[in-house]
Amino acid sequence: MGEIQQVRLVPGTRAEQIYGRNAAEERFACNYGLNEAFRGALEGRDLVVSGVDRKGRVRIVELPAHPFFIATLFLPQYCSEPGVPHPLIRAFAAAAAGQHEAMAR
Repeated sequence: MGEIQQVRLVPGTRAEQIYGRNAAEERFACNYGLNEAFRGALEGRDLVVSGVDRKGRVRIVELPAHPFFIATLFLPQYCSEPGVPHPLIRAFAAAAAGQHEAMAR
């Protein structure tokens, strides 16, 4: 289901750190995306574009100051298998566990 596209990961972003490389192949279920007319306004705030497709269109955004806020236009669960979660899902679970531990102290 869906189309596989290459996503280039922006150096120094949390997404790049999670993947441990500068690109990934991801499965998209739709052709929706960010209206490029709003990109500058969004990037001028706390939001960081951390992944783009081959045409430079936004595919991943994140809020670096947040404990874990990464939004994608692809579906990481499509590339997960039992016992082998997608890197973003694994990182989300680890961040949630870390927040839980911090709140328990």
